[in-house]
Amino acid sequence: MTTAHPSGHATLVEHLYERGLLDEDWRAVWHAVPREPFIPQRIWRQDPTECVPITTEAERLDLIHSDEPVVIQLDDGHADGPGIATSSNSQPSTVARMLRLLDVESGHRVLEIGTASGHVAALLSRRLGDAHVYSIEIDPGLAHHAAATLRAAGYTPNLACGDGACGWPDEAPFDRLIATCALRHIPGELVQQVSPGGLIVVPVARDFWSGALVQLRVGDDGTASGFSHSGALYMPMRSHRAPAPAPVDDSTARASKSTVHPRQLLQSLGFALYAGTRLPDVRLWHSGHKGAVAVWAQDRDGSATSATCNEVWQYGPRELWSDIERIWAEYDQLGRPELTEFGLTVRASRQEVWMHDPSRVIEPATQSAWMSQTG
Repeated sequence: MTTAHPSGHATLVEHLYERGLLDEDWRAVWHAVPREPFIPQRIWRQDPTECVPITTEAERLDLIHSDEPVVIQLDDGHADGPGIATSSNSQPSTVARMLRLLDVESGHRVLEIGTASGHVAALLSRRLGDAHVYSIEIDPGLAHHAAATLRAAGYTPNLACGDGACGWPDEAPFDRLIATCALRHIPGELVQQVSPGGLIVVPVARDFWSGALVQLRVGDDGTASGFSHSGALYMPMRSHRAPAPAPVDDSTARASKSTVHPRQLLQSLGFALYAGTRLPDVRLWHSGHKGAVAVWAQDRDGSATSATCNEVWQYGPRELWSDIERIWAEYDQLGRPELTEFGLTVRASRQEVWMHDPSRVIEPATQSAWMSQTG
């Protein structure tokens, strides 16, 4: 029996509704499917630098009834790991936004990649009926937990334990596909399992401090294309985790001045998407304290850079901060477009990020000439 405070969940749902994230149908569904029964007893809160264990029932309920993610697994379930979050019950507002973009209708068959706690599968089952919902989870422990909690809550969607990157070909085609983990690229197998006219809603992973939530419509030619709708910071699909970069040689350190304040790089999700596309091998992260901002970046070959105010240090053979400044200059000349002005097309042979129109493809700077500044 749940010990959740009924008003806590109801207040959260009404908060999502007032923000325009739920229509009347989804509002009723969310009221009927609280997330507390799907959350295991051992959970963590994701802080900027670490996962903090929740030790009291009051803290547990406060976190569950807030618009925050709830970490439900560390280190792929292995003991004595470094304490890295590897599964969560996602932020409710993000889940609501994704389900709204999924645009489901009665009779639709939906494939979910990443069952995790089982809460999203329950929401979909409540809306569409158990028989129309398919959900796959790669982690056996999480798959077992989700199956048990769904069954206890009265839901029996179709569940499988396996690699979501392969989808569920034996049950295809689907009308809708949603992923609750970030994909570095969208596998062609997943696109092929969605009927023409169907929708794919997934977080796309980017290492340049933020990814993007995209809604793609599948065409008659087997491609999928659509715009970005918001930023997205999701844990990556296990097979899509970034490889460890080469070590940085501190003896190559050299100081310089920056023409771009680090804070400027963090003011637009549009720049995060643009730079992440132009510099696909570069990871950028940041921290802030009392108004000060520090930025770090590193590529896969051992070059790195750090910047605080206008003071820059660069390491390794590449002038990495200079590359970032050049990409910022491009973005500035383009008029600093918003994230929603960028889109994605998935073809059989490649994945293309574009601006305004699918014909305006943004090519990686490391693989082509610099993007034309015209138009």
